[in-house]
Amino acid sequence: MKRIFDGLYNNDHCGDTWKAENLYARALKFRLPRQHRYVSLKTEVLPYVEPVIYVNTPSIAYCRPSFLSIEGENILEEAKDFSTKHLEEYINQNKDKNLAAIINHSLELPLHWRMLRLEARWFIDIYRTRKDMYPILLELAELDFNMVQAAHQFDLKQVSRWWKSIALAEKLSFARDRLMENFFWTTGKIFLPQFGYCRRILTKVNSLITTIDDTFVIMKKTTHASDIYIIPLTILNEMAFDTLKEQRFHINIRYLKKAWADLCRSYLLEAKCPQEYIENAWISRSAPTILVHAYFFVTNPITMEALDCLEGYPNIIRWSSMILRLVDDFGTSMGDVPKAIQCYMNETSASEEDACEYVRYLIFATWNKLNEEQVVSYPFNQLFIEIALNLARMAQCIYQHGDGHGIENHETKDRLFSLLIQSIPLNKDRRY
Repeated sequence: MKRIFDGLYNNDHCGDTWKAENLYARALKFRLPRQHRYVSLKTEVLPYVEPVIYVNTPSIAYCRPSFLSIEGENILEEAKDFSTKHLEEYINQNKDKNLAAIINHSLELPLHWRMLRLEARWFIDIYRTRKDMYPILLELAELDFNMVQAAHQFDLKQVSRWWKSIALAEKLSFARDRLMENFFWTTGKIFLPQFGYCRRILTKVNSLITTIDDTFVIMKKTTHASDIYIIPLTILNEMAFDTLKEQRFHINIRYLKKAWADLCRSYLLEAKCPQEYIENAWISRSAPTILVHAYFFVTNPITMEALDCLEGYPNIIRWSSMILRLVDDFGTSMGDVPKAIQCYMNETSASEEDACEYVRYLIFATWNKLNEEQVVSYPFNQLFIEIALNLARMAQCIYQHGDGHGIENHETKDRLFSLLIQSIPLNKDRRY
């Protein structure tokens, strides 16, 4: 794959071949290398678009690369506005119901921001209805989805036994029992079947974070950070021992303890203005804690250079965490904790509508920063970089229709069911 993209970049970069091809081909040639972290491939491909109304597949193809932009690529912002306008016009004309469904899906949330497994399930269902569908390709996709789902179901059984054995939901009756949602988060971050142990560990981490969050809400400031901090500490040593026993490698829990301490400390800080909120909120939403744990379970060998970098929470972690925090603010209720929207309204006397628009701008701008961080020379493997990106995607998924984690809603239940419970029925009578 790398050789293919190297050849594509070296042969066509700044060349006239970009001009000779249609909009769909040019957009695809830009999007695929950019998705595989060829950010050095700039936007020479895109300025050659004439002011013509493109609909159907070309417009969708042109819209998708616009969300892979980095800071300073104004042409991609123009591409987003251009394609969105004409796609919305096409929907209003209501020419093709199937195509309208695809366009609505694309406009509702861009492909680059979507959870990969849910997108795979959705596309399989859409592809099945196409007249030009290849039956063998469809069956291969269905089999692959079901096989990966079976691996996830095995992991879910394992963490369900663990959750029941520690009985934390019974001991702390005020805490939310969200094991399924926490496992859903984890499959969004790393779905590859061979990383089941990592999925199980991260589900445990997510579950503990949910419990600590609820504990803090109940106890508020009558409890010191050390009292809340004891919850994960009782399990960290057990985690390290099980990892050494089952995976045969040692974890230095000093780095994990620091991540938990930073998280618990952040709960005790109350923001008064947007800047204070932003500086603290990206930690308090727990993403750094999750990503620090993820590093240890997808990396071999572990290097001191990477650990030193990890301890300082590099930008790949910071921007992923910030996206989680900001999209959370749209999905959760006002509550008793100041959020970005409320902080901005208090600081600037802006209306709620203007504050929401400002936070939407921050989300898009932060995605641009995260896109650029994918090609920074970090001492991490590409899988860890992908997990950081997937965490931001998972945040967009969970809070797309409200609070999909804190409050049980039918959107999250439907997604859980299609992703983890219901396999794709195979057509035994299909002929090739």
